[in-house]
Amino acid sequence: MTLPVNQLSDPAVRAFVTALNAYDEPGLFEVLTPGATMSDDGSERDVRQWLDREVFASRGHMDVESEADGGRALVARYRNDTWGEMRTKWVFTVDGGKVSRFETGQA
Repeated sequence: MTLPVNQLSDPAVRAFVTALNAYDEPGLFEVLTPGATMSDDGSERDVRQWLDREVFASRGHMDVESEADGGRALVARYRNDTWGEMRTKWVFTVDGGKVSRFETGQA
């Protein structure tokens, strides 16, 4: 069972997932702070390059299974055309209503 994206608790995380699932590049970068950082399976990555490769070029999509920490920690089935589907965890840091960091990896 998945959680409807429009019911995710944290507004910045909700906007992030909404934009990601819509392949809305301007919308996704709008919800990120200018110096946003991220890591994938514990390795620091360049946010723009990672999103281009793992989301926009490969049609990434999140189906959220659960949320915790006020909506800033998610478990989701993530899929894209490169890697297929996998169960992932996502942890977000939100500053001033925007995502300043996200960490993802296999759950």
